[in-house]
Amino acid sequence: MAREFRIDLRWVLAELEKDGLVAPEDARDVRTARRDPTDKQHPLEVVAAHELAHPEEAGQILSLDFLTAWLAEKAGLPVYTIDPLRVNVPATTAVMAFAFAERRDLLAVEVSARKLVVATAQPFERAWQPELQQTLQGLEIERVVANPADLTRYRIQFYNLAKSVDSASTGGLQRGPGQANFEQLLELGKLKAPDANDAHIVNVVDWLLRYAFDQRASDIHLEPRREMGNVRFRIDGVLHDVYELPPAVMAAVTSRLKILARMDVAEKRRPQDGRIKTKSSEGEEIELRLATLPTAFGEKLVLRIFDPEVLLRSYEELGLGSEELVQWERLTSQPHGILLVTGPTGSGKTTTLYSTLKQLATRERNVCTVEDPIEMVEPAFNQMQVHAGIDLGFADGVRALLRQDPDIIMVGEIRDRQTADMAIQAALTGHLVLSTLHTNDAPATLTRLLDLGVPAYLIASTVLGVMGQRLVRTLCPHCRVPAAVDGAVWESLVRPWKAPPPQQSFRAAGCLECRNTGYFGRLGLYEMMPLSDTLKSQVAAGADENSLRLQAYREGVVSLRLAGARKVAGGQTTPEEVLRVAPPAET
Repeated sequence: MAREFRIDLRWVLAELEKDGLVAPEDARDVRTARRDPTDKQHPLEVVAAHELAHPEEAGQILSLDFLTAWLAEKAGLPVYTIDPLRVNVPATTAVMAFAFAERRDLLAVEVSARKLVVATAQPFERAWQPELQQTLQGLEIERVVANPADLTRYRIQFYNLAKSVDSASTGGLQRGPGQANFEQLLELGKLKAPDANDAHIVNVVDWLLRYAFDQRASDIHLEPRREMGNVRFRIDGVLHDVYELPPAVMAAVTSRLKILARMDVAEKRRPQDGRIKTKSSEGEEIELRLATLPTAFGEKLVLRIFDPEVLLRSYEELGLGSEELVQWERLTSQPHGILLVTGPTGSGKTTTLYSTLKQLATRERNVCTVEDPIEMVEPAFNQMQVHAGIDLGFADGVRALLRQDPDIIMVGEIRDRQTADMAIQAALTGHLVLSTLHTNDAPATLTRLLDLGVPAYLIASTVLGVMGQRLVRTLCPHCRVPAAVDGAVWESLVRPWKAPPPQQSFRAAGCLECRNTGYFGRLGLYEMMPLSDTLKSQVAAGADENSLRLQAYREGVVSLRLAGARKVAGGQTTPEEVLRVAPPAET
């Protein structure tokens, strides 16, 4: 049996020298460098901090990930990258005490009916295994090597979270008072539910928000259920399960967030809206928009995260191609008229409008917005929020803004004839108006305005152009692999055009960086449709949607699917992803 020992800095440097990865003089410098005696850094972290050059790969350093893989190979164990979204925290923290895990530098990362996977940064220590085996009743233990910095970080996070949830739920009711669900159950001999201001609940909420920021989440869903409430994050447009909370803790967490958002905590029967302003760990201000919904088992709460780095982007970061960018800049440079951005909820319309307004809001222009609600407070704009409680709607907001000497007006959404009439009135009186509509594509926007009751001659005289858009997930740059394009799939993308398939494309493979999804981040697909004289005359003549679409394509308008095909040819996304989000272009 191999010798059991705890690795230290001397051993690590000696082995790295032996393997030719560290020069003797570098090893001496690391060994003699002054360190804080109270610092409990792992030896690999100490070496990685010196950023030693890799002897065989130019421009590369001996990073902590590289050293972790090197140590795993030395120990003959697999490397494990901890993905916090895939760790069942309640189950893994229950198999061993925090003191035991910290003393042995361990963390349980996977647990099932037959096997327990334990990550370690001390792979040559095995004395803990028989000790743990006795308490697990025959459960097979698999050892893996993990990055020591991740191991320390997640060990503290997971055990603190589990302790806070457990402490908050101990002795609490299974369902908090006042939750008018369909299955109220009288339970005798129980203590009161945890308070929203309880220190443990504060810790859970703090962890939840920081965790969401770290994971690039755009939305946080808190969903009450009969037995255990679900916490889910939306990342790159897809929901991921994160944690399960007891009903009483879920209710207390919801109440805590409502308090922070200055919402009515006592009101659980009606939907409410609120907002919170906070900061990320990097010090960036982040806005959260909250919305509650009464459900069968309590209040469902969704927090939409508005990160300024995401909401205010350059045109290139949005995914606008060179041709689309020229057209959009030409349209937004007009002194008056209406520009409409269309697409379903979550298609990036707000990001496009905010980014556009940020470009237009110079010191010589007065930019005013009327929104429901204000998505993100931006100092460069004058922002106004509609308020149904006092009968202040979009149309009333636009009417008020017209008396504020505006140059550019942004209307959050055109929902009815009254709002459309006010937007048209603003455009006719010499203002540039930007707004959104919910339609499938750009040509459908014209018939949607007609359906709202807007006269065709007013559409022709005020609407400058329409931009339809969607968001597609981009391929992970770390793991994408070349792949041939299926002919039938490509044909469905470029129909009715006859564009040839690209010489090379890529498919999603999946790696640890993208959590095995194959995608990392999102970009926009855009369908830019300036209103030509021919289109205006067809609108005035009462042409149907298909006729308008066909004429737009004749004039060179690129459909959403064809725009997606170009992103596929550029290696940015996959045909399957484009087909998932973009409507067909048949006429």
